Amino acid sequence: MSATASIGVVPTAAPKSAVTLAHPMISDAFRSIMRRFPATVTVISACRNGADHGMTATAVTSLSMEPPSLVICLNNRTYLHDMLLEGPEFAVNVLTDRQVAVSEGFSGKVAPELRFDSSEWVRHGRGMMVLETAHASVVCRRMGAVPYGTHTIFIGQVIDTRLSEATVPLMYENASYCAPRHALSTSQS
Repeated sequence: MSATASIGVVPTAAPKSAVTLAHPMISDAFRSIMRRFPATVTVISACRNGADHGMTATAVTSLSMEPPSLVICLNNRTYLHDMLLEGPEFAVNVLTDRQVAVSEGFSGKVAPELRFDSSEWVRHGRGMMVLETAHASVVCRRMGAVPYGTHTIFIGQVIDTRLSEATVPLMYENASYCAPRHALSTSQS
């Protein structure tokens, strides 16, 4: 039995037209658009058999308020992907505009076994590491996993949250870190 089948999601065969590779011009145009699509920078963390792992991700969004849930998308060739298929829970840590080094570290600039060495990481009661100084942290129970293309869409039901009202989230757009502009003028002349 596959890991996705064991958690209640059985991949279905895609129609022949769906497995056809996208035309290179469409792929390039889509990549250009997505580079300019601002996204919040997060570190997704999990623990399996006492081993902690995490990685930087921007493919995170809310799904539902009833029940409170979110979606994360992970490449199926990553270690964290395998951990989430086997483990029941994970955390999404929204980084602040002052945590670029954390983002870069979890993007591969720091060895996986050293990524949680900072005292800012604390063990949540559910087992995974949570960034105490994050803009926000959301702990989820995995409720589903849907494979699609090179990625899997993980659905997480929210079981715990924490938010800092005093910080600004870190954003990523066009290969650069940025922060949202909170002081936009409300009136246009």
